[in-house]
Amino acid sequence: MKKVNIITLFVCALLALTACEDDNNSNPTFQDPTEFVLNTPAYASSVYDLKHSSTLELTCSQPNYSYTAATTYKVQLALSEFAGDAAVANYVTLATAYTTARMNVNASEFAQGLVDLWKASSSESFPTTPMKIYIRIKAALTSNGMGVVYSNTIELPQVLGYHVDIPVTLPTKMYMASFVNNVWDWDKRVEMVSVHSNPGKFWSVQYFAAGDQIKFNSSKTWDGNEVSYSDGLCPATSVTYAGITSSNGSITIGNAGWYIVVLSSTLNDRTLSYTLEFLEPNVYSTGNPGGGFDIFDETTKFTVPTDGTGEFISPAFVASGEMRLCIKLTDIDWWKTEFIILGGKLAYRATGGDQEIVTVAAGNKAYLNFGTGEGSVK
Repeated sequence: MKKVNIITLFVCALLALTACEDDNNSNPTFQDPTEFVLNTPAYASSVYDLKHSSTLELTCSQPNYSYTAATTYKVQLALSEFAGDAAVANYVTLATAYTTARMNVNASEFAQGLVDLWKASSSESFPTTPMKIYIRIKAALTSNGMGVVYSNTIELPQVLGYHVDIPVTLPTKMYMASFVNNVWDWDKRVEMVSVHSNPGKFWSVQYFAAGDQIKFNSSKTWDGNEVSYSDGLCPATSVTYAGITSSNGSITIGNAGWYIVVLSSTLNDRTLSYTLEFLEPNVYSTGNPGGGFDIFDETTKFTVPTDGTGEFISPAFVASGEMRLCIKLTDIDWWKTEFIILGGKLAYRATGGDQEIVTVAAGNKAYLNFGTGEGSVK
């Protein structure tokens, strides 16, 4: 009988130990990696003729985050060696992000990176003979951009570049992500609305609590092209109005409330630049139900809720007719930022044509919930 008890106790202890190990394995602890290795290609000493190549293969080890984590890799180029985490004065980061440790780098993108790098480093003509290039990889967690770590530097002594211009265009989409629970969640991003006939310009009506942090990107992921805080990004009026500051590079709102957020992009010599505005949350009813077109004053303006869950409410419609709702941006016709309520949802015109006609009755009001994207007339 004692033997049975001893065996039972041993089995229970073994099961408990296994359970503890399972718990530890199912709850990995993040650690900042200190290094990972970019491998020197087997033919590194050969001439890399970019004009007559399609790709250049690079491989590296995976950063040790203490668990298997989805990682994004970006290639950086320089004309002299990188020094630790601090890069040399002139370097470029190629736009393409890779999700595996084996990267087939587009040769024309590599070549354009060299052209941009040379322009920033020298006033002389671009070389027509092979030159020495230094490469390293920047890695970060795909989900939130944290855990940034740089590889060692490798040298390619004979890279033959050429002058190439890869088209750079204004973004056609723009998304806003918020920093919630210490995570940048691009899966819960807000898609901004395009301004009709104004390429690269976007708007959105949003509520922010004091301390909220945001970033923008033209893609639905963290790929290194995010619009973060920078000096001059926001006009002084917006900085004061919304209490804008920087928090670890993110755009931080100091004054709680509703805003019209406007992000404008411009293209100058292959360089995209941005302007971010925070405006009063003025929403209007126009057309016959609002009392006439192009009337944007207190008689046509919606009331603004006091919190982030409330509804914007229009004045009572003064006449029956076609619903036309909008925000009004300076020097931009109202119809370029108009929207309606369709099937209980807010439907934005954006870059499209005239929207479906929805009629409303005199005496009714429009109720808009920009947080849920819903609306009603009653």
